[in-house]
Amino acid sequence: MAKRQNEEPEEMTVTLTLDDGSTMECVVLTIFEAGGRDYIALLPMEGAEEETGEAYLYRYEEDEEGNPSLDNIGDDEEYEIVADAFDELLDEQEYDELVSEDELE
Repeated sequence: MAKRQNEEPEEMTVTLTLDDGSTMECVVLTIFEAGGRDYIALLPMEGAEEETGEAYLYRYEEDEEGNPSLDNIGDDEEYEIVADAFDELLDEQEYDELVSEDELE
């Protein structure tokens, strides 16, 4: 597929299979480390979930061949650690964007 001029690079997406067997396409926001493990933040691209703008957080691992796998976060304590780390990451990105904009002026 040829890339058109001024076209944004394609976002990395994954398809989640939900508990009820339905699927949901999500954009990969970032993969990050928290509490010694890797996690992934996903943003739904469709439906009511897209409207809320709330990220889904999962454990992220790769096997020896580099194939990714996602697992649910098991308990509330682990989720709080991951959510706090993700919030800090967002705050840093917003700060970096503000600094970059100030430097351009």
